[in-house]
Amino acid sequence: MSEADLAQSVTVTESAAARVLSLIAKEGNPALMLRVAISGGGCSGFSYGIGLDDARNEDDRLFEQHGVRLVVDETSLNMLDGAVVDFVEDLMGASFQIKNPNAKSSCGCGSSFSV
Repeated sequence: MSEADLAQSVTVTESAAARVLSLIAKEGNPALMLRVAISGGGCSGFSYGIGLDDARNEDDRLFEQHGVRLVVDETSLNMLDGAVVDFVEDLMGASFQIKNPNAKSSCGCGSSFSV
């Protein structure tokens, strides 16, 4: 992996970290990590996937912030570099949101984007 690859990162806000830690505690499995991935599809071309995972794959990059371990596969990291994972609670409900500087456009619900 080149030095430029090592500079790639994804950030987890304190709000998102608190929610992830709460979910991990409810599951009772301290080995769980937050996994963020990109897949083809959605109304804008690509969609975000967010979930808990206790397995780390060979091509995963690991980021640790606010007591949370975040894993992102190398392919997804290319489209997520510089992104921020947040957890927002408002009148519409509560959800994880990804603020992705690489997205040229996104759908109204924020779960898919295009580059």
